[in-house]
Amino acid sequence: MSEFISHECGIALVRLKKPLAYYQEKYGTPLWGFYQLFLLMEKQHNRGQDGAGVACVKFDVPAGEPYMFRERNVEVNPLDKIFQALLSRYTTLVGEGAIHPEFPDTAKKRFDFCGELYLGHLRYGTSGGYNLSACHPYFRRSSWPTRNLMLAGNFNLTNTGELNDSLIAIGQHPIFATDTQAILERIGFCLDDEHERLYRSLRGEGLPGAEISRRINEEIDPARVLRTAAANWDGGYSLVGVLGNGDAFVARDPSGIRPCHWFENDEVAAFASERAPLCTVFDLEASQVHEVDPGCAVVMKKSGTVRVERIRAALAKTQCTFERIYFSRGNDADIYRERKALGAGLAGQIWKAIGGDLAHSVFSFIPNTAEVAYFGLMSELRCRRRAEVKQTLLEAARAGRVTEALVDDLILNNWPRGEKLVTKDVKLRTFISQEKWRNNLASHVYDVTYGVVEAGDNLVCVDDSIVRGTTLRRSILRILKRLNPKKIIIASTAPQIRYPDCYGIDMSEIGKFIAFEAAISLLKERGQGALIEDVYRLCRDELRSPGPEPVNHVRKIYEPFTAEEISRRITELVSPPPNGWKGEIEIIFQSIESLHQALPSHSGDWYFTGKYPTPGGYRVVNQAYVNYFEKAEGRSY
Repeated sequence: MSEFISHECGIALVRLKKPLAYYQEKYGTPLWGFYQLFLLMEKQHNRGQDGAGVACVKFDVPAGEPYMFRERNVEVNPLDKIFQALLSRYTTLVGEGAIHPEFPDTAKKRFDFCGELYLGHLRYGTSGGYNLSACHPYFRRSSWPTRNLMLAGNFNLTNTGELNDSLIAIGQHPIFATDTQAILERIGFCLDDEHERLYRSLRGEGLPGAEISRRINEEIDPARVLRTAAANWDGGYSLVGVLGNGDAFVARDPSGIRPCHWFENDEVAAFASERAPLCTVFDLEASQVHEVDPGCAVVMKKSGTVRVERIRAALAKTQCTFERIYFSRGNDADIYRERKALGAGLAGQIWKAIGGDLAHSVFSFIPNTAEVAYFGLMSELRCRRRAEVKQTLLEAARAGRVTEALVDDLILNNWPRGEKLVTKDVKLRTFISQEKWRNNLASHVYDVTYGVVEAGDNLVCVDDSIVRGTTLRRSILRILKRLNPKKIIIASTAPQIRYPDCYGIDMSEIGKFIAFEAAISLLKERGQGALIEDVYRLCRDELRSPGPEPVNHVRKIYEPFTAEEISRRITELVSPPPNGWKGEIEIIFQSIESLHQALPSHSGDWYFTGKYPTPGGYRVVNQAYVNYFEKAEGRSY
């Protein structure tokens, strides 16, 4: 993606199933679980750079000693800073003789992060600011182990306000900070309720206090707590939570919007947002890693039992397609194939745009995550060229016109030519306050390779997606013009982004989408401007008095136009002044049909089609339009 939007967060959980002495003997360190957590998080560093947090729970700690620990950081390279600081502390303790690594009990007693249960989180902020208080994991403390809760997740909820209202209704005083806080307090309330239920029942049996505590630790059921807590959640989520008694859970939304994968063997149960990190860190085959089923929770008791429990009725599976297009790392086998298929899906439009003239076309990509799609495009173009060569040879053979010159021409000419043309040169810094100079700085984020494109060449660049068009307009197209091609073609592996997202990606201000800007421009140009206000009234009425079935009234903005008409207007909107260049620009987008052919298992396409998987999505899109019309900035949920 050539322009920045906030990404999905990353989660990790490592639950050791053997005594620490086992890992010391087999792997040479009592910190094996700690190191595995770091590797899982490092392999997912693409999922969060606004902050990182880790937590550890120690089992069977004597009364009076701490057993839950947390470290968070929101500085540059937060993950590195956390682990370097913790390992430095460990090394110091070893050097002082306080810890003898060959005796795991000394490490567990004196080093905070030597335990049996680890939780990790990588954050891209979509709400709550960027300070330490907004960084996961969140911690709800109590003197009862089963009421201590640490929580982290990759999610956004659309109905945080309603959840806070429900907390107020039961007498709580929630802090209106983030949806994480609302979820933490809701789960915490249900956890307290379950604890009290068990306590009253066991006390009624006349059991002594120590036995009551032991039985509560054994019998408290995180799945039961989650069924109650999550009953009214609307959004996409993958949550990891740990209790002070050593229980843990990982839960996923009923539509499967947010990803979550896991595996277990006799040594460990481990979870991550993506499959590939689990395969790499634990040396697994892809078939050994499973998705957490939508609407389910994997519950791990301190006793070592692991079970899958349904906490919400499953809805139609609508996994986020952006995970496959952009967010997840491409070294997962399925994602790699899918991204190649996305590139191949653009071949027909690109072939038409260049008039089949491969000999005078140069193909490249906008770094770096579009590279795999670029490989898929080049492979498909070669297949098309081979089919063309075969047909020409067969026709020539039937006519008795096969000559050495013809064969040389077919073999040597008109094949797709790929080059590395666009380089991301620097990371944009925002310390310059004046907008003019900030924009000038942004225009230099990318640079190009000179001397490769020749006069008369078409220049085709594959991009992951085009959201606002800002980087195209201010930077990429300006620098590509310097190569003086005959035509510049930008090909997006994603369809036109027309509607806001509210389930994880920070794309909620509809007025900033270049596709929306194009549609509004066309409506005004063609004398249909009254529709803009009509849709505003419909959206406002829908928000005030929603009907039995939610409606996305914003779709009416796009209905008068074909996708091609909107693409042409987007091209006009993002094209910089020619300044003497006489070439042509064309913007191409993936079709919805090709998207689903490339990603057969991921149907979540609401930002392209406006078809949301939950009622909250429809509230958000209508609110986003009202905000646009009323010129109100900020998130629409």
